[in-house]
Amino acid sequence: MSRIVLKVGGRVAAEAVEDALVLRRAGHQVVVVHGAGPQISAEMERLGIPVDFVGGRRVTTGAALRVVRRSLAAVNESVCAALAPCGVGFMGDEIGLQATQVPALGLVGDPIPSRPAAVEWALGTGLVPVVAPIAEGPLNVNADEAAAALAVGLEADRILFVSDVPGVLLAGGVLDSLGADDADRMLGDGAFEGGIVPKLNAAVRAARLGVKAEIGATEVLA
Repeated sequence: MSRIVLKVGGRVAAEAVEDALVLRRAGHQVVVVHGAGPQISAEMERLGIPVDFVGGRRVTTGAALRVVRRSLAAVNESVCAALAPCGVGFMGDEIGLQATQVPALGLVGDPIPSRPAAVEWALGTGLVPVVAPIAEGPLNVNADEAAAALAVGLEADRILFVSDVPGVLLAGGVLDSLGADDADRMLGDGAFEGGIVPKLNAAVRAARLGVKAEIGATEVLA
């Protein structure tokens, strides 16, 4: 039996439920970590709260963090409902997810690899833990980075970053593979921008600590 962390973006969270079920039926232990980016941005704009990103990470004020939490809780509830009866939801700060604050971004944290007892309990009883990426503080944590930290802490075999794009795009094409050193160099050279930056950084971090990392649409499960 292998252990797999499935990171899904807020835009595709509901659709990714079937991916988690496919993996579970195949005998894998599955942990789902989800984002809520589009929902958070839409609600912040509705409330007149500035939406700013630095390196793909959201600048988070106290007002923004309240929106982040509400949006993540709503996505978490919908994913768990779609996974019923095997899905069980957790807010990260309530199960001991740790992070180091990044003051330049406000209430944002760099996650630290952790092995929450609640997640181990859920996996041990055959459930699918669904984790919202908020760390103790509370601090807003990029979902890709949170998923990588959990994958390392849980000693997962694989981490799959499932999104609405087919993979890592460069010069109009999808890369078949990308080594950690090459990814670091290209990130440093500014070859990538936007949401793929934290995703690649997270994949590199996980890969260097022994977790096989893959990025792409649902076909990555094949």
